[in-house]
Amino acid sequence: MSAMPLSGIRVLDLTSVVVGPACTVRLANYGADVVKVESFEGDQMRVLGGPSPTGEHSGSYLHFNGGKRSICLNLKQPAARKIVSRLLDVADVFVSNMRPDALARLGLDADRLRDEHPRLVHCTITGFGPGGPYRGRAAYDSALQGASGIAGLFNRRDGHPKYVPLLICDHVVGEIAAGAILSALFDRERTGRGTKLEIPMYETMAAFVLQQHLGPKTFEPALGAVGDSRVLNPDNRPLQTADGWISLTANTDAQTRAFLEAIGREDAIDDPRFRTTADRYRHVGEWFALRNDALKARKTAEWLELFAAYDVPAMPCHTLETLLDDPHLTAVGILGDMVHPTEGRIRGIRPTILNDDAVAPVGRAAGPIGWDTRSVLSELGFSAGDIQEFRKAGVARVYEPAGGAAGMVS
Repeated sequence: MSAMPLSGIRVLDLTSVVVGPACTVRLANYGADVVKVESFEGDQMRVLGGPSPTGEHSGSYLHFNGGKRSICLNLKQPAARKIVSRLLDVADVFVSNMRPDALARLGLDADRLRDEHPRLVHCTITGFGPGGPYRGRAAYDSALQGASGIAGLFNRRDGHPKYVPLLICDHVVGEIAAGAILSALFDRERTGRGTKLEIPMYETMAAFVLQQHLGPKTFEPALGAVGDSRVLNPDNRPLQTADGWISLTANTDAQTRAFLEAIGREDAIDDPRFRTTADRYRHVGEWFALRNDALKARKTAEWLELFAAYDVPAMPCHTLETLLDDPHLTAVGILGDMVHPTEGRIRGIRPTILNDDAVAPVGRAAGPIGWDTRSVLSELGFSAGDIQEFRKAGVARVYEPAGGAAGMVS
């Protein structure tokens, strides 16, 4: 791979917490030069994401912000807006997850910037889109898991609502936003003009849920109740073995036959309830009951070896602890040691997308607040004297490193 796909693309990042940083870290993984602007207090995720040696760089913050440059500005100060204006002069993409009214107060809404920066791709990730009664409300992952029906899926299956123990809305919408930005950059290559993008989290996640679960109510008249009965069945779960759990799928008729042969239930191969995919859908409860009672006599490793021989899709059901020791992830080097300028030795997560068979390296670790303020302002043409005045006036914060640099080590 001669160059990263987004090499030369500059991104002005005014995002925080998870959904926006999940978007911009993907752009950084593709090679974009992402300049993250933080307030003097810093991104809340620096602390909200858990402990760290200094208390300023949670593991989650580091993973969502690696490969970016960090500058620190007080955007309430007019002089800071002058700095942002220069950043916009050289930017290809602007990304924010501020509420629309807050963005407008800063003069950074797309309509105001469009004339001065016609090639700029302006992306705002909002909680709720325009035209509805929720517009302008704050949006957090747990609230959106509830509103989009995700928590209610557990109510349907288990009798009480639950949150997915992952910031699933933030992750999904962040990735979708990154894809929308790539689409807009491609369009700019053809038209020469940037695009105003808005990605509303609520509508995006509601559509995400309904793509799977609108199901029989897709049709008029409806062919059944809303909801995918397979994934909502309470017996659709990992299968218990003699010493653990296995995650297994047998969707096709060939996979089902192979599974039944592997567990010694050839008698069920021609059972009219299980013969075809449509049969198993109609009798999903009985099919899952057969599966769930089948594996308790042998250990996980034995079953995994047997299912591999029969070409049945089956994987270990990892805990968070055992995931770190998975042999495949270890072999492909998903985690790598890094040295952080203030936190010491840390684990970095490398990008997973292969480009011409090449794995992109782990970018440098996310730095302290204002780690790159001086270098970025210098690139924009501000003198050392200007930067010193910005510091004195409370416009910009500059981190003074004690020594060392962030980078991958062997």
